[in-house]
Amino acid sequence: MIFFLTKGLLRDKYRSLFPLIVVTAGVALIVLLQAWIDGATGNMIENTARFKTGHVRVTTQASAKQSRHIPIDLSLTEVEHWLSILRDRHSSLYWKARTRFGGILDFPDEKGETSAQGPVVGLAVDLLSSDGMERNNLNLKNALIDGRLPRNPGEILVSDLFFKKLNLRLGQSATLISTDMEGGMAVHNFTVVGSINFGIQALDRGAILTDLTDVQQALNMIDASSEILGYFKGGFYQKDDALHIAKTFNLQFQNFEDLFSPVMKTMREQDELGKMYDLYESMTFLVIAAFVFIMAIVLWNTGLMSGMRRYGELGVRMALGESQGRIYRSLLAESLIIGVAGSFLGTLLALIPAYYLQVYGIDVSQMIQSNQGVLLSNVMRAQVTPLSFFIGFIPGVFATFLGALISGFGIYKRQTAELFKELET
Repeated sequence: MIFFLTKGLLRDKYRSLFPLIVVTAGVALIVLLQAWIDGATGNMIENTARFKTGHVRVTTQASAKQSRHIPIDLSLTEVEHWLSILRDRHSSLYWKARTRFGGILDFPDEKGETSAQGPVVGLAVDLLSSDGMERNNLNLKNALIDGRLPRNPGEILVSDLFFKKLNLRLGQSATLISTDMEGGMAVHNFTVVGSINFGIQALDRGAILTDLTDVQQALNMIDASSEILGYFKGGFYQKDDALHIAKTFNLQFQNFEDLFSPVMKTMREQDELGKMYDLYESMTFLVIAAFVFIMAIVLWNTGLMSGMRRYGELGVRMALGESQGRIYRSLLAESLIIGVAGSFLGTLLALIPAYYLQVYGIDVSQMIQSNQGVLLSNVMRAQVTPLSFFIGFIPGVFATFLGALISGFGIYKRQTAELFKELET
């Protein structure tokens, strides 16, 4: 039966060509959009987690309410104590203390006078640790443009854009002017040993990266840091597990009367990122639903036109004794064949540009604002996932079937008594 219908569709291109083109084009667009959305969402989640929020983040309650302003005076104290508790009770994650700070980086000349300076946003991490977790997490090996990674205390990395803008040189001395944890002025000397480029506009304009111990000394933050970040050891954010860990920790240690008591938040609970992620996740469903609706209407009209063109053929089949139900079912079977074939071709057609966009991407740096809550790379890439290989079959097959289902109702309006009059004319 299927072979017979397929052979008929191949012989009569007027019955199959236009529906096949519509399904192929629609499925190709859906698959390409799904790969692009997955790539953009994955990029946003990965960068935001690596550089800002972690999969979960522990701060003081006061700092959590003002996280956008980098409140160094509201930092978490007894960091080693909290790290020990977290590593012991929640071993499915690895935990690292970090400090974000702001200030001015001043570069003196040979006479000790200022030759250049500029505002910077600093990130202090466990750079000199032997485990190398933070270096891998921030992908510093690939981000390094010039020089080397810090190996000794007092060494820093600066963004390559900042490095070139101020005409800096490797080994140059730099003085950080900032505010310490007690609210006083802090001045500390560093040595520039390398320049980095993360490919993220919000970081590459004026970021510096240094070891956590150096900043603790410079800003009078002994055994303190602005935050402790936790990352799942599998490398992927696990929404339900993160929420459970955060609830367990907060029930044990959160004290609402003490603003300096610790509080843990998941990535989705920070800077309203959860709403944004939900929006991205729903976009795939909306895109599919829209294309199913549009293709169903187009294919419905195609089915009606095909039915008019095949008016005589259907009449002959009914005159020979074929039941209306059997004819209707054959039309539905034809639509499924076209839907499967069009979905296969559309998926194949879309995976080629999707893979190209995954490898090379598109530079969107001109469209990205640097003050946003999420961190997007300058080069956006698509992401071909297992879902990309079959998601197009859902609208492709369903839309053709729905179109045939609606247009085929006209078969039941045919009156057998009028068939011979129709055939005579």
